[in-house]
Amino acid sequence: MAECNHDCSNCSQQNCEQKDLHEKPNPKSNIRKVIGVVSGKGGVGKSSVTALLAVQLRRKGYRVGILDADITGPSIPKMFNLHTIIGGNEDGVFPAETANGIQVISANLLTNDEKTPVIWRGPLVAGMVKQFWTEVIWDNIDFLLVDMPPGTGDVPLTVFQTMAINGIIMVTSPQDLVSLIVSKAVNMAGMMNIPVLGLVENYSYVQCPHCNERIKVFGESHTEEVAKEFKLKLLAQMPIDSNLATLADRGEMEKAEVNYLDNVVDMLESMEA
Repeated sequence: MAECNHDCSNCSQQNCEQKDLHEKPNPKSNIRKVIGVVSGKGGVGKSSVTALLAVQLRRKGYRVGILDADITGPSIPKMFNLHTIIGGNEDGVFPAETANGIQVISANLLTNDEKTPVIWRGPLVAGMVKQFWTEVIWDNIDFLLVDMPPGTGDVPLTVFQTMAINGIIMVTSPQDLVSLIVSKAVNMAGMMNIPVLGLVENYSYVQCPHCNERIKVFGESHTEEVAKEFKLKLLAQMPIDSNLATLADRGEMEKAEVNYLDNVVDMLESMEA
């Protein structure tokens, strides 16, 4: 390895222990724990898991924020019926607040028409995510949940390099492909020295409303095997819940009365202890 000249901006060494690209949040922010919610692929319900986890944490009295880092496919504001354009002052930008006080920042809160697509190249998207961290004033947050876009591209890399992430929760589904998908995300987290706190399996089953039989729509789950392979905790197995989907579509996620993510909440509380 070449001698270090301490010029990190032009360094090609990806695993250099001396390189720290973390940026400080807005000076007016107060954030205790930053938790990334990650998936190796799209369509696994990562944003739903993020929203429900925020609701369960808030219900227990914690102050919670959601940084919606999925710039080109934001869905968090709709789940919480947030449609206002956020404002700010010379000190920074103020996040929107849900009815129960969850603080939210998202690309959809920056435009008059939330249906207008964000057609940007990677560096611009990553730059906006960085601004959500450095310019937004997060008010006395116990847990800032970062809803990441799927995959291992520019934005996840920016989040891992810019923010002091305390750990990530990986969301997946029961299909056979889960091992390959999880392995890529776990390996990326390892390269960035980010702890993987555990797995949440979504779409695990549908429960029959008449006989309570659990029907495994995607076949037998392989997530437990994958968790063992990577020495991870399987924190939750969430069903396909049509009521939860309806609440999300109506912007009424805070009315969800389910405890699917209790183990995740318990684990996060143990980090606070």
